[in-house]
This record gives sequence, C-alpha cells and structure tokens, in this order.
Amino acid sequence: MGVVRADAAAAATPSSGAGPASHGAAQTGAAEAWLAAACGDALAQRASLENFPVASRLLPATLRADLGALYGVARLIDEAGDSAPTGDRLVILDLLDADIGRLEAGTPRLPVLRDLLPAVRERRMSPAPLHDLVEANRQDQSISRYATFADLHAYCRLSADPVGRLVLDVLGLATPRRVRQSDQICTALQIAEHLQDVGEDLLAGRVYLPQDSLARFGVGEATLAALADPVQAPRVPAADRARVSALLAAEADRARGLLQTGATLIGQIPGRARIAVAGFVAGGAAALDAVTAAGSNAVTRTPRPRPQRLLRHLATGLATGGRVVGSRR
Repeated sequence: MGVVRADAAAAATPSSGAGPASHGAAQTGAAEAWLAAACGDALAQRASLENFPVASRLLPATLRADLGALYGVARLIDEAGDSAPTGDRLVILDLLDADIGRLEAGTPRLPVLRDLLPAVRERRMSPAPLHDLVEANRQDQSISRYATFADLHAYCRLSADPVGRLVLDVLGLATPRRVRQSDQICTALQIAEHLQDVGEDLLAGRVYLPQDSLARFGVGEATLAALADPVQAPRVPAADRARVSALLAAEADRARGLLQTGATLIGQIPGRARIAVAGFVAGGAAALDAVTAAGSNAVTRTPRPRPQRLLRHLATGLATGGRVVGSRR
C-alpha cells in the first residue's frame, strides 16, 4: 500500500481539499477565526526571522523582506497542519489553499499572503509550491506511517522540496539543474529533522522511519516508545539499543547521500546567497552527524549539532563548491 492511514475516518478523507464552500458555516467561521489569530502570530514571529537563516543580513533588504514574507506563509501552513484544532484543520487548510490561489490575481485576503505579492509580481515567484505545502499538511492528517523510503521521499517532495523551489524563485536563481539539486538538499534536511525528532513525532502519533527499515533492523515501535520515555529509556536492553542505533545510522547515511549529491548547488549560486545555501547544507550535515553520534539516545532527547562540526562542514562546502560536504567522522 505504501502508506498507513492514521484511522478509519481519515482514510475516508480525500487527499485533495474539498473546498471551503463544502464545509458548514459554523465550522468555516471557526476556521476563519483561527486563521485571523494565527496570521497575527505569524507576522510577529516573522519580524525576528530567527528561524529563517536564508533571510540573513548577508542579503539585501528587499530580498530579506520577500524571504520573510515567504517564511510567514510557510510557517502558517505548518501551524495549520500541526497546531490548529484537530477537527478544523482540513477546513483551515482548504481556506489557505483557496487564498493561495488568489495570489496570481493579486487578491489574497490573508495579510501574510498579501505580503507575498511583491515577490509574485516583481520576482515572478510561482505560488504553485505553496499548494504542495498545503497538500503535505493535508496528508499529515490522514497518513501516519510510510512503508518504504520511496513513499517517504514522495511525501518530502510535498513537505520539503517546495521550500527550496520558492527560495530559488525569490532569489531569481531557478534553473532545472538548480531545482533538482535543491530538491535533494531539502529532502535530506527534512529527513535529518525527522531523525532528530523520532521521539517527539512518535508522541504525536507519527513515525517517519520507513516501515521496511524498522523491519530490516528488527526495531519495533514499542522499543521506540520506551526510548522516547525518559523513565523507561534506561531499562531498554543494550541489544535493542544497538538495533535502533544501527537503524538511525543507516537512515542518516541515506540522507547524507542525498545531501552530498545536492550540495553541488553551492557552486552554482553566485554572491552572498552562496553562503546562505552552504549554511543550510552544513546545518543538515552537522545534524546528521549529531544523530549518528547520539545513537539510540537520539530518540530520548533531540540531538543538537555541535557548532564546530557545522563550521567545518560550512568551510569545506564553500571551499569545494559543495563537491565535498565533509566527513561525519
């Protein structure tokens, strides 16, 4: 089958949005109220740009503004899929999708989307990848497991790759080759995040480790659940811990391969943006190093990259144009 539905009700949910008009007035009203409040939060978070390193001081002010607007929209979509009231999430995502559809006509209603209009008009940013981000969050409402890495990779094409495509558009640097390289980097970064958040995701009812990989290494979800519990974790047998460590190392190596292949994008990017792209790649490589070093402990607490590892990967990536990202050893 490829994917595992979260529950029977979710299995009956169509993967594409039903459209705001198909929902009841009360539910639509509640969804609109949540969106209005969430827009305010997204705008406030965007002001600092602390979580969006591409929009750094290395880039011109106009680019920072457009990337900040993009961050606000991406963040709002993720919040709708993760933090909105469970029963309203699909309605909210439908409303968001409909408003994204108004971008090219210049008539979006949400403030965070209106802030994207300069990027659409002046930088010719295509809104299409934003629809993919919405679809990824719809998928999260009904799919909680992925049978194979190919299935997980298909999910990442919706949840991660669109971000890189949007950034390339805003920077005016999109070409078919760069988009392919960006996709590999973004998928690798998404997998790195999944590997850092195994315990957290499990508590939310989601497992982003491929089911066939779990079977191959003899790791059951009960073992992951025990490791995710700080009280039970010390009692997990050493043999079980070893299997989990081997599983995480193998998945990290798979992500590292994607990252290395895509990292040659660094050599294709001119100017200050090159440093920002190299920073993304270095951050992903350092995160994967941290997961591998933590082993099974990565399930109990989120492994954080060591600054010196990040700097080493950054220096290596810049010096080689991404041909070499750096060794995990």
